[in-house]
Amino acid sequence: MDYKSSGVDIDAGTLAVEKIKSHVKSTYTPNVLTSLGNFAAGFQLDLKGYENPVLVSCTDGVGTKVKLAIELDCFDTVGIDLVAMCVNDMICMGAKPLFFLDYIACHQLIPDQMEQLVKGMTDGCKLSKCALVGGEMAEMNDLYKKGDFDLAGFSVGIVDKDKVIDGSKIAAGQFLYGLASSGVHSNGYSLVRKALPLNKCKENGLDPKALLTPTKIYVSEILNLLEDGHSITGIAHITGGGLYENIERILPDGVNAEIKKDSWDRPKVFEVLQTVGEISEKEMYRVFNMGIGMVVISSKELQNSNLIPIGKITKGNKEIVIV
Repeated sequence: MDYKSSGVDIDAGTLAVEKIKSHVKSTYTPNVLTSLGNFAAGFQLDLKGYENPVLVSCTDGVGTKVKLAIELDCFDTVGIDLVAMCVNDMICMGAKPLFFLDYIACHQLIPDQMEQLVKGMTDGCKLSKCALVGGEMAEMNDLYKKGDFDLAGFSVGIVDKDKVIDGSKIAAGQFLYGLASSGVHSNGYSLVRKALPLNKCKENGLDPKALLTPTKIYVSEILNLLEDGHSITGIAHITGGGLYENIERILPDGVNAEIKKDSWDRPKVFEVLQTVGEISEKEMYRVFNMGIGMVVISSKELQNSNLIPIGKITKGNKEIVIV
């Protein structure tokens, strides 16, 4: 017996690493002190401009959206999703992403497939202005079914302690703004796959690959807002739990968030999903982003073409009221 006959192809792993090297190195910043293939990654912190720096870390996955990628044989977007799910969470604290690592587990290591997955991650890292400094590819054919794989991501960023955004300064009278999503993003796909089978997409005028539209990365937009000195008191990444649970997470006691659902246009994918799946409107808002991928709360009215006014903070009991 040998390792290959038991399900692990070392040569395929070596080839996969060769295929991803140029993509990974294209994300390196001057702070990266290691080369691909080392046992660990070094990153030299540049602390100029920080008085009391705090490191911020995030980890996340893409969930069952990978099942759609497998069904559609399309692997160049879920890597972007993986980065987005981490860095979008990170910037809710006002932190700037520094570097990212990934973990890929699969039934069979296919070098070309691995290259597409990692290429997506490098695209996401470039949009986030962070470096992909390391990762792991694990071939486990007795744990994953044929054709299956899963992704996990890990990111680290930095913010000054006195600039951390934690929602504690949110108060009645403040303003809610939304940043548009690119679609479903990377949450709720267990419901998506059951409510909207791929054969039903075209019947309802929807390209099945629209369900693989990558999660929008908001790093530049949020950091630009913060650099402009706006009075941002809270930021919520609208992931699993939809507008209800994710906004509630950042509200202090004594306030509600009132949202006007007609203040933005919902992408077509949500209309098709709700109609074909016969999903109640409240469930849609409780599971999906419904066209708003990030919510920003400010103590002042903001003039920014990307920001959509969607409501206000009022006195209350930490309730999300969508009317």
